[in-house]
Parts: sequence; structure tokens; C-alpha cells
Amino acid sequence: MAPVKVVLAGGHGHGAHHLGVLRGLTTRGLVELVGVCDLRPVEVDFGAPLQSPDLGELIAKTGAEITVICTPINTHADLAITALRAGSHVLLEKPPAPSPEEQRRIAEVVAETGLACQVGFQSLGSAAVPALRELIASGRLGRVRGIGGWGAWHRPAAYFTRAPWSGRRRLNGVDVMDGALTNPFAHAIATALALADGPIAEIETELFHAHAIESDDTSCVRVRLADGFTITIATTLCAPAPPPPEPGVAVRGEGHLIVRGERGVATLTYTHDRLKVELPDGSVTTTVHDRVNLLENLIEHVRTGAELLVPLARTERFTQVLDAIRLAPEPTPIPERHQVVERDDEGEVVSRVLPGVAELTRQSALELALFSELDVPWTRVELLVAGRAVAAYELRPELPVTDSPRPYLHRVRTLGGVEVTEVRPEDHVHHLGVGVAISDLGGANFWGGRTYVKDRGPTWLEDHGTQRHVRFSRLADGGFTEHLEWVGPGGLMAREERTVTARPLGEHWALDFAFTLTNLTGAPLKIQSSATKGRAGAGYGGFFWRAPGTSVDRVTLPGGEEAVHGSTDPWLAMSGTTPEGRDWTLVFAQADGDPWFVRVAEYPGVGQALAWDTPLVVDTTLTRRVVTAVIDGRLDLAAASAVAGELLR
Repeated sequence: MAPVKVVLAGGHGHGAHHLGVLRGLTTRGLVELVGVCDLRPVEVDFGAPLQSPDLGELIAKTGAEITVICTPINTHADLAITALRAGSHVLLEKPPAPSPEEQRRIAEVVAETGLACQVGFQSLGSAAVPALRELIASGRLGRVRGIGGWGAWHRPAAYFTRAPWSGRRRLNGVDVMDGALTNPFAHAIATALALADGPIAEIETELFHAHAIESDDTSCVRVRLADGFTITIATTLCAPAPPPPEPGVAVRGEGHLIVRGERGVATLTYTHDRLKVELPDGSVTTTVHDRVNLLENLIEHVRTGAELLVPLARTERFTQVLDAIRLAPEPTPIPERHQVVERDDEGEVVSRVLPGVAELTRQSALELALFSELDVPWTRVELLVAGRAVAAYELRPELPVTDSPRPYLHRVRTLGGVEVTEVRPEDHVHHLGVGVAISDLGGANFWGGRTYVKDRGPTWLEDHGTQRHVRFSRLADGGFTEHLEWVGPGGLMAREERTVTARPLGEHWALDFAFTLTNLTGAPLKIQSSATKGRAGAGYGGFFWRAPGTSVDRVTLPGGEEAVHGSTDPWLAMSGTTPEGRDWTLVFAQADGDPWFVRVAEYPGVGQALAWDTPLVVDTTLTRRVVTAVIDGRLDLAAASAVAGELLR
């Protein structure tokens, strides 16, 4: 048969690999490279392909039967559709599309034209995959409850600047999704999914980055199928660099999948087609399987009707996982104190390594656990003062909807180690350390618990909202700037920018907590409280600090609780004693003039009362700031006043 005419779209970067494959297939007489589509000229040392930035025109001129697309992910759908409608079959580099919607666009044109679209998950061309499926089905491993995958590679800082889309989740407002899970380790996800059938019921993600990039370089994902079968993939590009290879020896990073059954273990090194099987009788067999090149398989399909190994439809569940990663909160930065950073003579970062991360990814795969479930320090957001941890921050608490789930500070403590916050106490389980909570924002309950209804009192309603962490634009030992979404029962209502800073204050420290709430409803947004609906004195809503214990014995301002509750004094102080006899003091200061909401006898808590007795209407934005001194011991009135004077400077 005559060689198949092929056009390559995207000849730079990974496109060079495809050129190498095409060169070999040309030598064997299987293909003729008739065209290269790229925005820049591509050097080709075999054949005489036409070059053009217009793919449709190039296919029309050359009569190409197959188009290989190796371009940024955000261009995949448009180019694949162009090629299919021009009459060309397609080999589409992985991932096939940045979202299920984009993949459906391609699928519709595949159905419309009757042409083939093969996706370039090369690991699925390995005979090791059906061999492992058969092994699992045979029962020789016993009952299998899941598959764990891991990969620990090293990529220098330059890797993330190799192209405009490198290290990006979006480019010019378009999803490109160049992360560890969705690019270099996409094969791990796709191969694991190929070993287990059934619809996906749940996807959990944990995305992090050590490098100064937008996307993830160290991440894990856990997929639960409808029958309970679990797939966990843990990856990093921040492992230690391997030793230099011997001259002339090519070294590829390894990616692994482990299948643990009740009677045996199988490990597939999918990057090398190596399948190792360990059985209870002590037998260990290792087999290196053959791999079919996916372009050759597509050529055979075009010529003889052979079955495609990776048709587009086979990758739908992978794209479902990719979409969960796309919609997940932005990756969390890993503070430098957890890294080993190498710099050049000019101080520029050359590489970043996370000590112990290679073993961590393996442990995650073995236990089918997320990083946060393995007590990894950098999965926790902490505030440090003078190198000492003084608070933790919970990003995505697992709470019942009736608690109005929201991020919060907890385990806030003095420099002497005395904890001065409480989370979910028995008297009010929806009290969550230090944070922002509003009992009625446009009819949605972002405080938790029952909603006060005029003439009815506290009432359980289906009106609870959620504050959802989106990303950190700054995260350092001394604080962070966080972006959140306030989602009510009817959808997104507001966005918040929250800035939290921990700073030294003489022998103590201060927590500076500021937030700006932006109304997204398109209409005035009313903040109400129980007080504005008829419950006198219950004007709570805004910044709120739940102190420890069931009560405290002193509020420092003349007159005690009754005097400061509802006052607009610029500061107040609260003191208490732990069951172990250790004293603590909190000095709160604000410059916004809001009344204070204070509880002492019923329970210890201090906060703002944005709507003390009158609703507060937010047309566009609302900004507030409270600074709190966290102090070991007790302060008298004069000492507390002196501290308060320092807080807002």
C-alpha cells in the first residue's frame, strides 16, 4: 500500500518527538509527511512537507489522511474539528480537551464525519494494560479495593518557562491546564481508569505548588467509582534530581500503578511497560510487555479497519477527572521553609525540592490516601511569628451544611502556647475559631445554626450558605491573602478578599484580620442580624472570635460585658484562665466604628455587629479590619489601653 499522507500540527516542543516518530515510519514506508502546521517555521530533515499556519488549507492542498495534533490543550478542539471536517482522521495529543464540553464538541464531529480520533495516551498502547486487567479479573490477586499510582520526577525551574502556557492553568482567559496531574502524569490517571470499569461517583483533589507558578507541581487526586472502587494518584515534579546518566544512556522518569489484592500485589511501571506480580506462595514474576505505537494503530485502522486502542470515547472519564481539577480551588503554595531551593550566582531559582516527597507519593498510592491524610506539614496552612507556629488555618472544613461551612483560624495561641480559640463547642457547634460569619446576607445564613425569624424566633431553615476557598494570591509564614466565594442556596452571592497577617508585638504578637466583601448579585445586598428582626442585643455578624471555655471572667473596659456589648469604643480586652491555671488576654481594636458584639457569661466571644439594630446595605463593597493582640497573662486597664494604641498604627 502507498504510504499514508500525514500532516503534523505543532512541530515545536513535544512536536519534535512526533517528528522523530514520523521520521521512523517514513523510513519504513508507512507514512509520508506532507505538511507541517505551525505559527513558526519548523526544521524538518526528511521529506519535503508544505508548511502553513492554516490547518484546513494545508489538509486540502496535501490530501492528508491523518493529522497529528500536538499543540496547546486550549487549541485541541478547534484544530481537531478543522481536521475532521477537512476529511482527515486525527491523532490528538493528550489531554484531548480542557473540559467535557470541549471534548463533546470533538465527539459530535467525529460522529458527524465518521472519521477516527485517537487520543495519544501512549501507555494505553501497552499490552501490559490488558494483561493486568485479565489478572485482576482472574481473581489471582484476591479481592482488590483500589489502585494507587505515584510518580516523583524532578523538573528545574526552567521547565515552567519553556512555553507561554507552561505552569499555567489559564492563558489569556482560556483554560490550558498545564499541571502535574494533567500533563506529565496524565498517563497515570488514564491508565488507572483503563484498569477499572464503571462510572465515577466522586473526585477529590489536593493541588500544591512549590515553584512560583499558577498550576500544580505536587498534587494528588482520588477517584471513587460508583461501586466503591478507589483510584488514588499522587505526583510531584519536585523530587530530588537523579544522578546524571552515563554517556549515551537515555533515562526516563518512572510512573507506577500498584494493585493490592487480598492475596497478591501487582505493580505496573506504565512508563516502561513492566508488570511485576507478587503472590502469597512467594513467587515473583516480572514481564516487560510490547507497546503498539498509537499512530501505527491509527494507520492500521484507516487501512484495514483494525480496532482503535484509544478512541476519543474511551477518554471521557479522564476528561471528567481533568475537569474536577480545573474546577478545584487554585493550587496552594508550599512555603519555602519546607523546600530545598537551589539558586544560581545571580540569585535566580534553579530548582526546588521537597524533601521526602518521593516516598510520600508512594505512601499515598499504597494507602489510597490524600496528602492531607498523611499528616504532611506543607498541607497545613500555619501562621508563624519569629519562627514559632501561632495559628492554623482550615481551608476546606468537612462540616454539615447547617454549620455554614467556611474557612477559619484555629489553634490560635499565645507565644507561650496557650490556646485562645475554640472550634465547634457544645453550646454553639457552628462557632469556628476566628473568621467571618454573617447570620443573614441577602437572606442566606453564613453564620450557621438556626435563623431568627420575626415573630417565630430561632428556626431551622434551608438557607445556609458556604464560604468557598478559591485561591491564595499570597501565602507566607507571616500571613496570606485569600480569595473566597460566598455561595448561598441560590448560587454565588459575593466574593471576598481576606488578608490575614501575624506580626510581632513586643513580647507578644498581633493578628491583623481584614476583609473586603464584593456584592455580585446585581442589586443592593442587605446584611441583617437577629437584632434587626426583633431579638434585642443579638446584632452579631462580621469578624468573630470564639474564645475557649464556657465563660471568661473579665472584659477590660469600665462596666464589664453590659457596658461594652453594643459600644463603639475603638478597643476592648478579654481575659481568661485555662483549666491548668494559665492566664491569657486578647485586646481587640478597630477603626471602622462598628458596635462590638460581646459575650462573657453565656460563652466567651467577641466580634463585630455590622447590623447592630439596623440593616446594613452593601451596594458594591464592604471593607472591615480588626487587629487583635494575643497575650500571655492578664493586663489591667492601663496596660490594655497601651497595647490597643499600638495595634492600628
